[in-house]
Order: sequence, then C-alpha cells, then structure tokens
Amino acid sequence: MNTAHVLRKFCLTFLGLLFSASIWAHGGAAGTDTDQCKFELEPGHWIHYTAYQPAVYQAQEFCGSLPGTTTKTQLVFDYQDMRYRNMAIEFEVTKEPEGTRVFFQPAAKHKSGTVNLELPNGVPEPGQYLIHITLVPDQGERLDAHMAFKAGTGEPITKTNLFIYLLAAFAGLYALYLSNAGFKKTIDGLISKVKS
Repeated sequence: MNTAHVLRKFCLTFLGLLFSASIWAHGGAAGTDTDQCKFELEPGHWIHYTAYQPAVYQAQEFCGSLPGTTTKTQLVFDYQDMRYRNMAIEFEVTKEPEGTRVFFQPAAKHKSGTVNLELPNGVPEPGQYLIHITLVPDQGERLDAHMAFKAGTGEPITKTNLFIYLLAAFAGLYALYLSNAGFKKTIDGLISKVKS
C-alpha cells in the first residue's frame, strides 16, 4: 500500500466524519441530559428553549451563548408537557449578578405550547443573564425555574465556517506534503510506523 493510497483513505475518513450527522446533532442523545437547551420546570417535566438574533444571524439558533447584545432577540419556549398549556406562566430576564430586570411578561396561558418572547433591543450589555420562568397555577404554590445564558460572546463559529476552516487547513497540509520534501518524508515515516 503506497503513501498516496493511505493519504486518500485518511481524507475520505476525515470527510466522512465531517459530514456525519452525529457530529452536528443538536443534543446528541435521546435523553434530556445532553440537550443544553432543555431544562426542568418540575421533576420529569421539561421545557425547550431556543434564542434567535434574526437581524444579524438569520435562522441561526442559540442557547447558552448569544453572540450579540443590542440586537433584536427572540426567546422561544416550547412546553414538553401538555399540562402547562392550562397554566399561567410568567417570564422575566435579569442581568446577573445584580438581578436588574431586562424583560418581563406577566403570567398568561399559552394554549399552543409555544411562547415567543421578543426583546426588541436585545440585552443592554455583555455578561451573564438569567431567565426566570414562574408557573402560576389556579391554586397552590407558584413554582420557579431558572436558566442562565451569556450575551455578547461574539461571532459564533457556524457549521459552514468550521467546515471551510477544516477544509482549508487540510488543503494547506496536503499542499505542504506535495511541495516540501522534508515534510513529506516526516509524514511518510509516520504512516510507515502506523502501518507496522
């Protein structure tokens, strides 16, 4: 087996992994413990949260880190449990650790199971924020749940950007392999060691 053949196999394996659905999966497993955008309202009862900043990052979903601050931000909550559709739910976003209120929506019932909150000016500054969700049943105790997120984290690395960066790095290494005898000798030596 020659070096070019081994290098070709490596390239095909690398590209196969790059396009593998499991690498790009959101969450990755059937359970809720791996989905960063899902959090527990009550034991065994979950809500899914997704954030968008459509003016700057069209159709890109965010969760624990928002790249921008003073751009329109949408927070979308999907109830995983039908029973919450008959409960009034209150939403609040605060700047932490100060606890300064940035957004508030009074308790209301959301029969569709989806709540779309719009912060027209985003959040005031980079830093830590907390989403407070309060269940307000017709009778009984109010129940609070919280989810933290960071804002102003900068330009996100998208799947497309990551693919382009990896492809460019690989192309650069391959060009170096073809054009530099010393580098080629080193790589061939490594491949020989791996084969034996």
